[in-house]
Amino acid sequence: MLTLDWQTSSYCQEGDACVNVAADPTGKVRLTESSDPTGAILTATPDAFAALIRDTKRAAG
Repeated sequence: MLTLDWQTSSYCQEGDACVNVAADPTGKVRLTESSDPTGAILTATPDAFAALIRDTKRAAG
């Protein structure tokens, strides 16, 4: 079984409305929600994850 070192954003308030992120040994980025960390886990390439962060920041700015 794959063990990941999940990280939560420092912008996350206490509660269940956060996204957890981890890098797996193959270099892929894994995302899951804090309210159900063993539920759905999305997988993205580092480039796709960087684009998600960039576009999210652009939309929020």
